[in-house]
Formats: sequence, structure tokens, C-alpha cells
Amino acid sequence: MSAVARIGGGLVAVLSSMTLAGVLLVLLGVLTFLGTLEQAEFGLYEVQRRYFESLYLVHDAGPIGIPLPGGGLVMGLLFVNLLVGGVVRLRKGRRTAGILVAHLGMLIMLASGFVEYAKSVDGHVTLYEGDERAWFQSYTETELAVVELDALGRPQREWVFTDDALAGAAPSAPAIVTGLPFELTVTHWFANADVLPKGPMFEVAVPVVDGVFARASERDPQAERNAPAAYLEVPDADGGHATGLVWAFDAAPWTISAGGVRYALDLRKERYPMPFAVRLDTFTKEDHPGTNMPAWFSSDVTVTEHASGADVARPVTISMNQPLREEGLVLYQASWGPQGARPGQRLFSTLAVVNNPADQWPLVSCLVIAAGLLVHFGRTLVRYVRREANREGRA
Repeated sequence: MSAVARIGGGLVAVLSSMTLAGVLLVLLGVLTFLGTLEQAEFGLYEVQRRYFESLYLVHDAGPIGIPLPGGGLVMGLLFVNLLVGGVVRLRKGRRTAGILVAHLGMLIMLASGFVEYAKSVDGHVTLYEGDERAWFQSYTETELAVVELDALGRPQREWVFTDDALAGAAPSAPAIVTGLPFELTVTHWFANADVLPKGPMFEVAVPVVDGVFARASERDPQAERNAPAAYLEVPDADGGHATGLVWAFDAAPWTISAGGVRYALDLRKERYPMPFAVRLDTFTKEDHPGTNMPAWFSSDVTVTEHASGADVARPVTISMNQPLREEGLVLYQASWGPQGARPGQRLFSTLAVVNNPADQWPLVSCLVIAAGLLVHFGRTLVRYVRREANREGRA
């Protein structure tokens, strides 16, 4: 046997071994335990990225850094171990048919996680009664939108730039935004910022726009609470430059004129289009008796699809245990507000939106695993019953 064949055989034996499977499952347990503890300090988003989506990480245990494989690497190796040891090298026959089917179900479960990580997009849409949206927005990602407006202030065209293209901009290394009808330069970028009024008693190192300025803040462990800010420069009518400050929590965008056209510059949560529009007709909330705590709430919405040149609208109720599945999207009833609203005060409904191609794969996986175990243990039960019957017959 050649050296290559021996090395290959040894590698296959290791990748398919029960020992490797046990080690990987222990590592998954360790990562889950440590990640759960770290959520209190770093938040769910950061912990998920660091512990469960990475190939490796260094866990800080006081002054000591402990290198660990990341969840992505561990689950990838577990997939290979299950595929090679539980499917390819498994002895095929009637006795192992159930085990083979159960292993295939486990592979589907792991594959669904990989597809969700690579392809899924999630966010939310918040609506007051009467509001309609054909898009949803991210919880964490930010974008700079440049919107061309008509004479009545209605959007005509839109250019969008992700925060990855703008991050790190500074006066010494500004980010030049290309592809627009006018020049746009990002001179400062803050991953998280507070916008404060300029007082008379102190100086600031950044421009003051309309009496306020941006000050960098530490990133919040809850990623959705971070509010990026940026200073923008555009040419003005006098041949110089006008400076604007945009902030993710601004109530209104910065509006400019260039070439006789008005534009709105808006730093906002990243938006994703939906193939249909959702209008909130009625939001219903029932509280526990004698409290303001909701026992149940739901949203009656109208879903409008554009099909065959005509709008098709239909009513749908979305409640806590009854999501809307439409055109590859799933809309869940997530929350409502404002909290502590007084009787008669206008309420809004927040619907979580998930675009996950593998949305139903876990259900399929569970059904396949259940079928495999039923076949395997069913055969075992039949053999046991037959053996006991033969024993009683001989007695």
C-alpha cells in the first residue's frame, strides 16, 4: 500500500470515528455554555458572530486567552463525520436501514443551518394602523440612501451604499462615493454615536452642523441599539462645499439641491424589498385582567400582490402563533408599542420578517429522523416479540 493510500485511509478513519463525534459534541456544548454566559456582556448578535459563525476564536478567561474552534468549524467537521461515518462507511442492509435514514435526517438539519447562515436575511417592519410597506429593514445593518425627489417631494430614484463601503472614513482618508449625479464625500464615520448640542464652554474637533455635532460612543452589546453617524460633504452653489451630519436616529434626512434637483441623504437601517405590500388595518391587544401586560395580540393586515398587471389584495391575520408565509418570506407577530400606551393612544405593530430558503428544512429533518428511528426500533421490537413468542412456544 502506498504512503498516500495509507494517509488517506487514516484520515478517513479519523473523520468517521465515534471518538471525533464525541469530541465535537463536547466542543459544541462548551461553545454553547460560554456563548450563553457572554451574552450578558456582548449581546446576542456579537456572541452569535464570534462563537457560532466563526472558524476559531480566543475566549477571554480573565487574563488568559483560550483558543477554541468556532461553531462554524465544529459543525462543518460534524457534518463530514456524520456523512463519512454514518452514511458512506455504514454497512448497508435491512438492519441498518433505519439508522441510515436517521443519519440522513441529521445531515439535513446541519445543512439547513449552513443554508440559513449563507442565504437568510432577517429584519422587521413596523406599522401603525393605515401604514403600508413593501420593504422590511435590518435590525443591525446600516446603509446610506441617496434619494432623488420630485417637485412634490416624492422619491423618483434611489442609490444605496452599505456601511461597509463607508466605515473608517476620516478627514485624513475620506470615502469618495461614486456613481451619483453629484460629488459626495464622507469625511467622518462613527460606528456608534451620540448627537449633542454644541455648548459655549467647550470645543469640539468635528464640524458643528445646525448647532449639533456627533460624538463617538462605545458600541452597544445589543447591536440593534447602535446608531452610526457620518459627516457628508457636497458641492454648494458658491463653488465650495456644504457639510451635513446624518445619523441613524434622525427624524428626517438631510436634503440638498444639485443641478436643479432635490436629493434626500438618509442614514438608515438597511432595507430589503418584499414582493408584496403589507398594510396594517387593525391591531388588537388583549391584556391580562387587571394589568397592562398583553396576554395576546395580533395584526389584521391586507397583503397586496402585483400579478398579471393588476393588484390582488387579500386580508390576513398575523398572530403570535400564526405567521404569514408568502413568496418565500415569513412574517411573525413580534412586538407592539409604544409600551405603557394610554387608552385610546395609537399603537404600532412590529412584524419580524425572515427570508430563509431552508425555513422548512428542520421540519423535514425531524420527520426523516423520526421515520428512521421508527423503522429501526420497530424492527427491533418485532424481533423481540417474535423471539419471546418462540420461547413461549418451546416452553
